[in-house]
Amino acid sequence: MGLDYLHHGCKPSIIHRDVKTTNILLGNNLEAKLADFGLSRAFNNDEVSHISTIVAGTLGYLDPEYFNTGKLNEKSDVYSFGIVLLELITGRKPVVEDSTKENNRLVQWVQSLIERGDRDTIADPRLKGDFENCSICKALEIAMACTMASSTKRVTMNEVVMQLKECTTQSATCDEINVDINEMIPTNLGSEPSTI
Repeated sequence: MGLDYLHHGCKPSIIHRDVKTTNILLGNNLEAKLADFGLSRAFNNDEVSHISTIVAGTLGYLDPEYFNTGKLNEKSDVYSFGIVLLELITGRKPVVEDSTKENNRLVQWVQSLIERGDRDTIADPRLKGDFENCSICKALEIAMACTMASSTKRVTMNEVVMQLKECTTQSATCDEINVDINEMIPTNLGSEPSTI
């Protein structure tokens, strides 16, 4: 809800630019708190569609569209949040740095498993199957909607918040993940880290 507030509750909006697991702290009641606003930028989305800026952020969480164009908007934070969700679901890091494998980025790895219909391998094995299938499927669907290749096709943080609330109330079983694989992140994202 913090990112939703930054994007829609603040005037002007604030783009964090470095959403990652180490910048999400837990309070006394395990409430998530977003930290480290050192790279953040104010953004008046009523007047402009993006900010052109020097690319900054953390490799693995960095929106590839922003990385390639230098055009920053709130959907860059949405992408990063999607990677955080994928980390929570899979128990994996966003990039396997010493990997020589083709799918060394988390989003590519998940995408390849979805394409093969191998959803069961996606969830963190340390959970040993002790989770609500529909909730994990819904969270995965949300994460993949956050990491669409085109920022215009990504969901907003407001939509993410509403959909995540649904995860806690759903009891039906999920038969498939409703994400168009062809719209997802391409596999050739470049390998150079961003300027920090």
